[in-house]
Amino acid sequence: MNGPTRAQSLKRYTFDRGLFGTEYRKVFYAPDDSTAQRVRRAVDARMDSLNEVMSDYRDGSEINRLSATAGSGQWVRVSPFLYDVLQKAVMMAQKSDGLYDPTIGPLSQLWRRAVRRNIFPSRKELRKAHRLVDYRYIRFDSVGRRISLKKAGMRLDVGGIGQGFANDEGMKVLQQLGIRSALLDIGGDIRVSEPPPGESGWRVLTGFGTDTTTLLLKNVGITASGATYRYLEHEGKRYSHLMNPRTGLGLLHDVQTTVLAPDGTQADALTKVFSVAGIRKSSRLMRRFPGVTVWVTENRNGHLTRWTFKERDR
Repeated sequence: MNGPTRAQSLKRYTFDRGLFGTEYRKVFYAPDDSTAQRVRRAVDARMDSLNEVMSDYRDGSEINRLSATAGSGQWVRVSPFLYDVLQKAVMMAQKSDGLYDPTIGPLSQLWRRAVRRNIFPSRKELRKAHRLVDYRYIRFDSVGRRISLKKAGMRLDVGGIGQGFANDEGMKVLQQLGIRSALLDIGGDIRVSEPPPGESGWRVLTGFGTDTTTLLLKNVGITASGATYRYLEHEGKRYSHLMNPRTGLGLLHDVQTTVLAPDGTQADALTKVFSVAGIRKSSRLMRRFPGVTVWVTENRNGHLTRWTFKERDR
């Protein structure tokens, strides 16, 4: 469809639903109710298809079927969506020196079970799971759009990038249907396009607790991640649900990270990268990610540190 030329002919529409185990909100401007409903259905259809592709919670999902072939030597032809998200995930793993890793599935499953039972995993369990985590075990065949997983027992988990990727895909659908002004929010992972009519940007509240601020944003993704409230205690230490793929353990420091990036995929993944890296390592990693702004609040042994790095600081 061709978008309206006058701002006053557009109406604001908001649609909410459940998705990926959280709330999904679509806000966009369209000329009439009929167009808005057609757009809503198209975006929802894309989101539902992505859930069938990427969810490691669904037994029959495409990513779980691929994981089941690990170590078999098979090359599996996959959907364009799965190939794309895994390529982007591996690229993020490479650029972050493995601080983000889409093969973290064995550790994710081990941690979920530990939290559910409130029993810390044994060293043997941790070692076994950790040996299976290495993004370099994923091989790509771009000609046939095929993927092979080299090591038996490895398991893919794109939860650390999937919501941002889904927002980017949803925005593509909106743009294809002529919607210029939109905001997509999957559980706090936010992606915005052009501002609402007559505005200079979308007003997005970001931060944690009382330490919040409102930003005016357009054509970016923004994600916040915290490691303060979900943890497992063991021998006097608190291990966060956010794991360091290189150690196989949850973080021992409290950290709250917000990332503003050119797209939702980067923003989602980089909140994990900079949370795991901590302030000292993050300042070095920043130069690998142009166009990114990061806010980190870190508490180590009662010592609170705040750090902000913006592109203009380069």
